[in-house]
Amino acid sequence: MKKLFLVIGIFLCACSSNKKEKEQAIARVYDKYLYSKDLQGVIPKNVHKNDSIILANEFIDEWIKQQLLINQADKNLSKDQKDFSKQLEDYKNSLTIYRYETELIKQKLDTSITENEIADYYEKNKSNFELKENIVKVIYVKAPHSAPINIARLYIGSEKEQDRKRLQDFCHKYAVNYYLEDGNWLLFNDILKEIPINTYNQEEYLKNNRLIEIKDSSYIYLLNIKGFMIKESLSPLSFEKANIKDLIINKRKLKLIETMQNDLFNKALKKGDFEIINK
Repeated sequence: MKKLFLVIGIFLCACSSNKKEKEQAIARVYDKYLYSKDLQGVIPKNVHKNDSIILANEFIDEWIKQQLLINQADKNLSKDQKDFSKQLEDYKNSLTIYRYETELIKQKLDTSITENEIADYYEKNKSNFELKENIVKVIYVKAPHSAPINIARLYIGSEKEQDRKRLQDFCHKYAVNYYLEDGNWLLFNDILKEIPINTYNQEEYLKNNRLIEIKDSSYIYLLNIKGFMIKESLSPLSFEKANIKDLIINKRKLKLIETMQNDLFNKALKKGDFEIINK
């Protein structure tokens, strides 16, 4: 209870500039003290006072537990066990190298990739592009029962440009959700999140269904499956473009870093900046 009232007092007087209050201790564990200023940034702004008190108390409890644990560990570990200088030095070196390499990549990495580079990478690495899931090319419409759904039924199976425009107009006016970009490959599992298709065998379903209509208590779903590819078959280039771009960029990053390291090594070798004394 004492801690609760203390925290309340801190928050009620948070705007005070009184130096004594700023230095007031909230909690103590042995010779370690927690001060009101240590709570700055812990409590989000515009939080209700009661929630602020709860969050502050949780922070205080965790701080106490941490300090008790540190004290216990300090008493039970040997001097050698508590010597982290090597680990800290290694960690600092890793961070320094990482920061330098990151800046080098920002400044010197060529991120422009042509369509020919993507196609060439795909052709040379086809064995790495096996589909892990079934993919489809589709258009679909989700509309409420009150919508004039016969209009959508009439046009969803058509390949004519003017009919696609009419379907698009219908979607703008009535659809809750729709997708008309049938040139793109999509994961069939993502479609199942949008349309309540019940199937235990996706492959058989895709082989035997093209124009699909499904109803539930609120909506009517129209789906036209324009194409599909089964998992474990070769993934199409258009589906892998973004992935290939990432792979090419990552390969360039590794090459850039390797070149930088080799250049640095060779320059230092010529200048006699290092030597291997005993090997």
